[in-house]
Amino acid sequence: MSWARYQSASQSPAESTIDAGAEWIVDAQGCSAHCLRDLDCVRELCDDVIAEMALTVVGQARWHQFPGEAGVTGLYLLSESHLACHTYPERGLATFNLYCCRPRPEWPWAQEARRRLQATRVSVRRVDRGRILHDGRDQE
Repeated sequence: MSWARYQSASQSPAESTIDAGAEWIVDAQGCSAHCLRDLDCVRELCDDVIAEMALTVVGQARWHQFPGEAGVTGLYLLSESHLACHTYPERGLATFNLYCCRPRPEWPWAQEARRRLQATRVSVRRVDRGRILHDGRDQE
């Protein structure tokens, strides 16, 4: 990655960027509790995200299925950063966090969460990482 792109000519002097990739924060609500407890279903969704976005898993994915009627949690360490997933069957909620330090095309999170998890509402937020707003002071 080139640090020479730290500040582009199109930015105001109060804003500078370092291209540090993008982060997707996904909340799928109204999901089927059965789907959210099904480790294979959730793992397959995450595996497809990784394959279709051409991401590289470092080592083994880590998954945990909570006992009883609880959900699952998974974490992939990627050469591009990470993918994490947490499900809450009692709330009908699945959350995903994907951070990629290199440009990647959009993935159809909402469509796939509706199809695979039977979600009724899906929020997909993309955050471009590396943007710093300067007001002349450091912020703590």
